[in-house]
Amino acid sequence: MQTKTERSVSPFNQELKLKGFNVFKIEEDSSATKIYSRKDFYKICLTTGKSIINYSDRSFEQEGTILFFGNPHIPYSWETISTTYIGYTCLFSEEFLNMSERSDSILKSPLFSLGGTPVLKITEDQRLFLNSIFDKMMEEQHTDYSFKDDLIRNYIHLILHEALKMQPSEKYTQHQSAASRLTNVFLELLERQFPIETADNPLRLRSPQDYADNLSVHVNYLNKSIKEVTGKSTSAHISERIVTEAKALLQHTNWNVSEIAYALGFDYPTYFNNYFKRLTGTTPKAIRS
Repeated sequence: MQTKTERSVSPFNQELKLKGFNVFKIEEDSSATKIYSRKDFYKICLTTGKSIINYSDRSFEQEGTILFFGNPHIPYSWETISTTYIGYTCLFSEEFLNMSERSDSILKSPLFSLGGTPVLKITEDQRLFLNSIFDKMMEEQHTDYSFKDDLIRNYIHLILHEALKMQPSEKYTQHQSAASRLTNVFLELLERQFPIETADNPLRLRSPQDYADNLSVHVNYLNKSIKEVTGKSTSAHISERIVTEAKALLQHTNWNVSEIAYALGFDYPTYFNNYFKRLTGTTPKAIRS
């Protein structure tokens, strides 16, 4: 089954998908987190404060100014410890950057790779220089200059090349157990599958085995870790999140039940109806009405 129906998730997400790029100050986003599809966009953050970043199977505890590189294919979670946290965030799609011939090797660099180093410690001089680059990008994105996308791509490349010349941070922290770190990245990977924006691209990861394969761990170890940390099974977390998304689709879209079932990875509407009723005690039709 194919459909072209699309779900509007948030004005920011729609604008981001249209342009393929956005840059903003973090402190200006403190009152309302911007909602966007984390599975589609690379991320560069220049931040000052104290935080713990769980990146795949590693953790980084950082204080001061850092430059962080997020890959949409690698789950990470960010715990802010400081009462104040300032800086910039730049989001861009692979398609936006790949309009430049230089980009492919950059995206495969250690900054964005699984075994690389996504966190760089920044000196005060480096912070002032990078601040100026982010400010230029923020200013440029609101102009009507015909070649502003090319200019913004040049600014992104400038940040990336400056980063590649820096010494990577080696300040890893092992305060969390391996089970806690794995649980954090599992929950982040789970959340990255949502929201569902179109039924043309159904839910990709639906079982504990799917997540274990994606995280490169044995499914038994994943199940044991998540149960140990959260008290709930991997399947329970997945089921609860699918049901939450199903309710949102039933209440906030005009998709029929067959489209919703397909979007959530069910081959047949009857499978979805039985699954939903088993977990909620009611039917999709009842939720919609």
